[in-house]
Amino acid sequence: MADTNKQSSEKKEYHKKATGNALTTVKNHSKENDLKLYGSCFCPFVQRVWISLEVKQIPYQYIEVDPYKKPDLLLQINPRGLVPALRHGDWGCYESTVLMEYLEDLSEGQSLLPPQPKTRAHSRLWSDHINRHIIPSFYRFLQEQDQQKQVTLADELKTEIGKIVDVADPTGPFFLGAGISFVDIQMAPWVVRLNRVLKPYRGWPEPEPDSRWAKWVKAIEENEHVRATTSTDELYLDSYERYAENRPNTSQVANSVNSGRGLP
Repeated sequence: MADTNKQSSEKKEYHKKATGNALTTVKNHSKENDLKLYGSCFCPFVQRVWISLEVKQIPYQYIEVDPYKKPDLLLQINPRGLVPALRHGDWGCYESTVLMEYLEDLSEGQSLLPPQPKTRAHSRLWSDHINRHIIPSFYRFLQEQDQQKQVTLADELKTEIGKIVDVADPTGPFFLGAGISFVDIQMAPWVVRLNRVLKPYRGWPEPEPDSRWAKWVKAIEENEHVRATTSTDELYLDSYERYAENRPNTSQVANSVNSGRGLP
């Protein structure tokens, strides 16, 4: 019994405070502002919106919340208590893709969507692919405990990533070419977690040298705004152990994946 208790006490839990570059960014955006981002340091959906704000250089206030405690300030914006949530004056909204679209509609700072209607539609189509296929595949692979099934799920994730790489600008390094845009930011948090989560927990391989995928990964990892919202590796390793062990009630995302549903 003593050994069991010791093992249980050594279980890693999610972090409640950003570290490294992300902590510096939190401190730089701690002052009161009309535009407030409620987020959690480990959450990839939060990082999408956070990167968008950094790229656009829109003034904002970052407020760290524990979504498992569901504080009233968060529930007032999103009754489900999920992050990210945005409050702009007396108005609030949630869902990461919707919030990225809202920031675009403010027409402030660098545009994340291209001006041409067809290219904008192309970007939205492949953003949808990320949400419908790549992200669920990521979590299915991470949460699967059976090693034989893990092999199949790794191939599934590689296939879904391959589809978006095939339609990306051939020169790159980003999805539409030289500069980071909407699709890159939709993808970036999971690119960050491939190396920091899937590699240690599931043996995810490095990109094939000189491949288009390797060029894209490198561009995302080295982007100043992605780096500014990324914590130290330990935060992700600790925070995602519960997914890798598929602990009960890890999150609504984990529960949805386990039940075969789409993202919550």
